[in-house]
Amino acid sequence: MIKAPIFRLLDVQKAYDVDGKGASLFSRAKRKLRALDGVRLSLEPGESLAIVGESGSGKTTLLRVLLGLTHPTDGRALFREKDIAGLAGADRDRFCREVAMIYQDARGSLNPRMSVLDLVAEPLDHHKLCTRADRRDRVAALLSRVGLAPEMMSRYVTALSGGQLRRVAIARALASAPSVLVADEAVSGLDVSTQAQILKLLRDLKREMGLSLLFITHDLGVAAYLCDRIAVMYLGRVVEAGLTRDVLKAPAHPYTRALLNASPRFFAPLSDPLPGEVPSPIDLPPGCRFAGRCVQAQDDCKLSEPPLTPESPTRAFACLHPLPFSEPAAH
Repeated sequence: MIKAPIFRLLDVQKAYDVDGKGASLFSRAKRKLRALDGVRLSLEPGESLAIVGESGSGKTTLLRVLLGLTHPTDGRALFREKDIAGLAGADRDRFCREVAMIYQDARGSLNPRMSVLDLVAEPLDHHKLCTRADRRDRVAALLSRVGLAPEMMSRYVTALSGGQLRRVAIARALASAPSVLVADEAVSGLDVSTQAQILKLLRDLKREMGLSLLFITHDLGVAAYLCDRIAVMYLGRVVEAGLTRDVLKAPAHPYTRALLNASPRFFAPLSDPLPGEVPSPIDLPPGCRFAGRCVQAQDDCKLSEPPLTPESPTRAFACLHPLPFSEPAAH
């Protein structure tokens, strides 16, 4: 039996009205800022998916759509084949229990007036997952699961280090027994050794608990370590998607190659940055929105915008003149 995807985005668009500044009162018209423009993605059970791209690529808006905090202007965002925007009653309760969020600002997401015990137990209390008598033991088990001693229960946020905060946030996310963890830059701002510990913890939890993982990041190294698949976004669109190892080893889209070139490597000079400026999402150029910065752009790139086209079961990209790449041999 084929299991349905946990999340599916079907040609999702999200546009915001922007007043036309500087125009006369009579000619002033609302323009559209397209934060998402025809995004098609899925997250399968037990899979880990990285969403990567520069600031302004649409990652945060995509996250808000998936969490039901923002409704699409067009297209459909589905959780287990039901519209997220229309979830209510038992379906909404199931969504809130199964989808757990790990925020980028762990300190800001945790109430400083609550002890670690109460912070981690809050989802247990809300979903009525244990009795009052079992509450302390359940929290101790969750803390142990993320590498913290049960004695941490009496502490408050102000007494925790950055790494401890992230572990408490993960324990809190696990408390509702979710099927999917959604993480927004969950290791940013940590020192390298602590970042490695948190990434290993997330990978181990995914494997041991059979979790699905959706990870928003700008760090391709993090995506390579943690995620099975990757989707690269640029100005509201997915421009390349596929198995992480294949996409990062031999990218087909010039933008993906530019992101890889911008990643520092030991004892190697950084390549030249991308030329040109990022177009305004309010006034996108005709054709491919990356053409003005692409070293491979040709005349036809400025005439029509390429759709995200599956080239194989494991690779899709939106480019009229892709970089040479090879598909992995079938096993």
